[in-house]
Order: sequence, then structure tokens, then C-alpha cells
Amino acid sequence: MPGLSRASTVANVHQDERLSAGSLVRGWFRTFYGVLMGAWTALPDLLAAVLGVGVVKMTELELLRIARYGEAAHADPLTPRRCQRYLGVRWLVGGMGVGVILMLMLYLATALSMITAWLFDGTWGLVKDGDVVDTQLILVATVPGTLLIFVTLAGITGVAKLDQWLATTMLGTSQQTLLRQRVAELTSTRAEVIEAIDDERRRIERDLHDGVQQRLVALGMLIGRARRTKNDEQLQQLLRQAHDTAGEAIDELREVATRVYPAVLDDSGLDTALEVLAERSSVRVEISNELRESPGTALETVIYFVVSEAVTNAAKHASPSVVEISVWQSQQDIVVVVRDDGVGGADPSGSGLSGLARRVKAVDGGFEVISPQGGPTTICARVPCA
Repeated sequence: MPGLSRASTVANVHQDERLSAGSLVRGWFRTFYGVLMGAWTALPDLLAAVLGVGVVKMTELELLRIARYGEAAHADPLTPRRCQRYLGVRWLVGGMGVGVILMLMLYLATALSMITAWLFDGTWGLVKDGDVVDTQLILVATVPGTLLIFVTLAGITGVAKLDQWLATTMLGTSQQTLLRQRVAELTSTRAEVIEAIDDERRRIERDLHDGVQQRLVALGMLIGRARRTKNDEQLQQLLRQAHDTAGEAIDELREVATRVYPAVLDDSGLDTALEVLAERSSVRVEISNELRESPGTALETVIYFVVSEAVTNAAKHASPSVVEISVWQSQQDIVVVVRDDGVGGADPSGSGLSGLARRVKAVDGGFEVISPQGGPTTICARVPCA
């Protein structure tokens, strides 16, 4: 019903607002705890910087604190010299946190004392001789008092942001350097993608030449012999052979088309495509797909080809009894793990696996092959969620 639908929508909006407000409050308290812990470590930071003792360990503790109570700082590998310089400045931020926290406590204590005095006996102890607190004084003090408390609350967040910025600036890589590295990475990835496409084209050409083309040549020869023969029995035999060869050519052509792009992936989705892949495999395949929703066509294609190539490699070279496929989603990535109990020794630089690595890197993913001699072989790919 329209009325019910509108009421449900309004209720959902109010619920989202409450959740958002609750998240903000929890986030601020987490930030406050981080600044408080940073205030406690200000003096140890100064001593470590002056004495030059334990600077790397103290810096690691500071980075852990920043990551736990705020946003993780992007830091390069730590060296004692860089850590000592960082701690020599970082203690000032900790001291700033001490000042902001003390100011907040003072403002809150003053406000609470005035409100308590106003509600009960009219006097308060923070001012000499017990000044009288009446409604007029409360009204006059409300605006500046609220403003001071708000500024101090914002100051807590500011100290936390300054702490994170200082760690990133003094221990990490500059934004310009990160940008240059990213441009170089994208340029390399683009070149690898082009190379992977060329490899795929060469493989398709090889499959067509060595498989389908040979079948079609044989089919043409059989039909030619059938046209020339005068023996009915031989004619029937040649036609049966031609029919079988045509069927084999069609099957190989379908196989090539599937390797180019499986139509079932568009028609029925990743889950069904993996099941079809398992059914066509010459080895037993066990699938565990925990994805609750589609990650998008591009990522589904990458996941499918990782699994397909890994299963094909295992069946050709590893002689496994079973291939286990696991697909699940973490907080930021979709993880694909293909494990077989074969003989191991897979070469990551081979054309198949290196092509997979380039395909995964094209979507900013990670690819790893663990295949000791004697097995087992584990192939792990991580692709970022869209």
C-alpha cells in the first residue's frame, strides 16, 4: 500500500540517521582514546628521540596506535634515523593532545559545576566565596561555554589528523612520488595487458590451426573421397567418418570459443559457469563459492579465467586426484584459491600462469603461485571489489 510504503521509507530514513549519528559518536570516542594514548606516549617519545634508544620500536607502537584509533599512516620501511627524527617532532603533537584534553576536562567540569549549582543550592565551589548562579548567568554563559566545548571537541579530531599527517609525511612517501609510482605501475600494467592479449590471440590461432583446421581439412578429404567412390559400402563408411569428424570439429570450435569467452557466464552467472567448468574437467573438481552477489562482469570474467586456467594446468601437468576451488569476499577483495594435490612444480613464468598474473594485475589485483616439488599447488588471486 502507498501509505505503508511511505511510512516504511520514512522509518528507514530515521533509522539510517540514528545509525549515522551513533557511528559519529563512536568514531569520536575512538579518536579521543587515540589522542589520549598519544598524550601518554609523548614523554617516552621525547626520551627515545634524545637518547636514540628503541626509536624503531616506539615508532612501530605509534603507527599501531594511529591505525587502531584512526586512519592508517602510509609508512615506508622504518630506519633508525628516520624514526628518531619523527619521534623528535611527534612528542610535540602528544603534548598538544595533553593540552586539548585538559582544556576539555576543565570546560566540562566548569559547565557541570555551574549546572549543578543552578539546580540545587545556587552556589558553586570553583569560584571564590561561592558566587551565586542564577538563570541569567546560565543563559549568558551557555553560548560561549558551548562554543568553547565544541572547539575543544574539534581540537581532539584535529590533533588526531595532525598525528596521522605527521607520520605519513615523515615516514611515508610523498604524494608526488606515490603519483609517479602509480603512473609507472599503470603504464607497466597496460603494456602487460597488451602482451596478454597478443598471447591470447596467438593461442587462439594455434588452437584453430592445430585443432579445428586439421579437422576441417580431414573432413574435406573424406567428402572428396566419398564423391569419387563408386562403392556404396565404402561411401557409407566415408560419410560416417565425415560425420564424426564434423562433430569433432564442432566440439573443438566450441572449446576454443569457450576459452575466448564463456557464454554461460553472461547467461547464468559465475556460479553456473564454474559448475559447467567442473563438469567438463577431466579431473574431479570441488567448488566452494561464497559470493552472495555478482561482483560485476569484469571481475567475474577474471575470476572465471583464473579458475579455468588453473584447472587446465593441473589436469595437464600435475595429475591430481582432486582440484579444490574456493571463492569468497573479504572486506576489500574477492579471493580466489585453487588448490590441487598433484605433483607440484608449476612454473609461474609459464605462458598460462604469467598470462593470468597479467590479467589479475590489470584490475589492480594480486596473484601468487605456491607449488613446491611434490605438491600441493596453490594458486591465489585477489581482485579488489568494484
